[in-house]
Amino acid sequence: MSSCPGCSRSRAGDTMSLVDLDGMLACIEFEDLGDGRWTAPHVQMDYRRIFGGQLLAQAVVLAAASAPDKAVRSLSCVFPREGSLDESLEYQVEAVHDGRSFATRRITGTQGDRVCLMAQASLHVAEEGPEHGDPLPDVGRPEEAQATELSMIPWSCRVVGGVDLRDRGVGPAEFRFWTRVDRELPDDAAVHQALLAHATDLTVIGTALRPHDGLSQADSTVRLATAVTAHQVVFHRAFRLDDWCLVDQCSPVAAGARAFGTGNVFGADGHLVASFTQESMIRPTVPAQDAS
Repeated sequence: MSSCPGCSRSRAGDTMSLVDLDGMLACIEFEDLGDGRWTAPHVQMDYRRIFGGQLLAQAVVLAAASAPDKAVRSLSCVFPREGSLDESLEYQVEAVHDGRSFATRRITGTQGDRVCLMAQASLHVAEEGPEHGDPLPDVGRPEEAQATELSMIPWSCRVVGGVDLRDRGVGPAEFRFWTRVDRELPDDAAVHQALLAHATDLTVIGTALRPHDGLSQADSTVRLATAVTAHQVVFHRAFRLDDWCLVDQCSPVAAGARAFGTGNVFGADGHLVASFTQESMIRPTVPAQDAS
């Protein structure tokens, strides 16, 4: 299971990003160990677990590198065990299928005998076909949103409506934020996809907790045991993350100590460029009346 601190705070607060962009880019630079095995550095931070967004980003880049004539179109991941930042992670990439238009890759990330990631990626060549897409929501421009530090996203984020996921008051299970890397990125599409995949892993649990009075993302690891159990990202169109993108997410249901969230990502031109879903565990650790 992957997990993260996941809190947010306005720029005026005292919480800064737990990671830096250089460290994020370094984690998608792989060393070839031979026999289809790869390893890369972790995103280093003051936290005991590997952040699931790192695993998503690494899986995107590995899949893309394994089929250079195609682009990653979807990535489906489960996180059976949490990973430790104290141990290196080894990836195995299996070519399940290679066709003229499509390819499939199975990616497994392990630490010793512990499987931390199981992923399947679908890749596709660029083709023409019918197109449509939901329109960009009417949420104003990025400069009208609240500049906010999202702890695991080491680039600019602006939250629509100034929503604070640490707020324990009741709100709708919705969260929207603009995001943009603050310097020019390489033209490699996999880099932009990897960084976006990383960013989609952070705030879904906090979004799911908004309707629950007295609970918020701030209670993760304190009153709640939380962890991402499964995550899927689908890339619809090319985009650049060094220009503003809108992440628009909601959580339609939480039940049985699990929450489900979904989101759409819109590019700078207003087109729908990616979608994602996430299932997570949300389990109380302390009865509400006993919490300080």
